[in-house]
Amino acid sequence: MNGIMIQGTSSDSGKSFIVTGLCRLFSKKNFSVCPFKSQNMSNNFFITHDGLEMSTAQAVQARAAELRPEIFMNPILLKPQHEKSSEIILNGKKFEKSAEKNFYYGNFTEHEGINAVREALEKIKKNFDAIIIEGAGSPAEINLNEHEIVNMRIAREADVPVILAADVDRGGALASVAGTLELLGQDRERVKGIIFNKFRGDINLFRSAVEWTENYTGVKVLGVLPFAKNILLEAEDSLSEDFNKNLEKNSREKFLTGEEAFDAIADLLEKNLDVNFLRNLMFQ
Repeated sequence: MNGIMIQGTSSDSGKSFIVTGLCRLFSKKNFSVCPFKSQNMSNNFFITHDGLEMSTAQAVQARAAELRPEIFMNPILLKPQHEKSSEIILNGKKFEKSAEKNFYYGNFTEHEGINAVREALEKIKKNFDAIIIEGAGSPAEINLNEHEIVNMRIAREADVPVILAADVDRGGALASVAGTLELLGQDRERVKGIIFNKFRGDINLFRSAVEWTENYTGVKVLGVLPFAKNILLEAEDSLSEDFNKNLEKNSREKFLTGEEAFDAIADLLEKNLDVNFLRNLMFQ
């Protein structure tokens, strides 16, 4: 199907931010694009118009794409209960069992889970020009890859190219990109681009890093996104510290939210990424 998938070298690498911006960017270019994340783990949820629960992040992305949030954009929501168990929300409703390791990986993912994902993908394929998929965490989690239904398996199900995002602000971005690609096996060929995110300072100091990355990996760097300190989106999950920190400072600083934030992210992406390359990937 037409589309693209944004995966990250880690949690909080900016996947939600980039997908949100791409949804608004291509919507402004008159493409009908649909955000999608097969499985999201978060206690932040949104109630749809028909009373179903979905991830807040995908509801935000739907609004960025000028769409009404619908449950097929996030068929599986895991709501953590404690360290070893989560409540499963399947197609917007509470599932009969909890997501404990011995049940979820294999039993649920290979039956109810993947079936719900396939139904959602088919609906999107029939009703939209393209899909913009968000991955979760890192695709290089070897211990989870056999039964995962959120990263490379979803890219294969949808048959879309993958863009890998890395967080420069945390440090170690070059190693995380190189290491992630090294661990992907045959799925490495699906990665068609790299985005360095959350860069602070003089971009000229990072140009040699971009050149090294392209030479070492053979994968095109689509751009380097500056740290967007004045844009506030609702956090995807509990691992995101930026949202809570920004809330604490909100009374002292001016943040862009809602429609202004969507437009600002879209403009940021258009100025700093190879958008034509992305568009060609989506509609190849």
